[in-house]
Amino acid sequence: MRVDAQNWAAAAIESKSDEKEISRAIKSKFEVKYGPTWHCIVGTDFKAFVTHESKHFVFFYHGKMAFCLYKAG
Repeated sequence: MRVDAQNWAAAAIESKSDEKEISRAIKSKFEVKYGPTWHCIVGTDFKAFVTHESKHFVFFYHGKMAFCLYKAG
């Protein structure tokens, strides 16, 4: 799951123009492969406190951009 997220993040950064589009692209790929309902937060400065399903949380940096993905709902 983490490797997919990192690969999809790298690809989205190359092909998308803003953080919202990057987030949308990664969320869509996660929902196709891992089922609904995923949430994706992307940015260089954000804080998050979320409730998520067990073992369904990914957080990492790609350069200075942070990625938070979690399944809830």
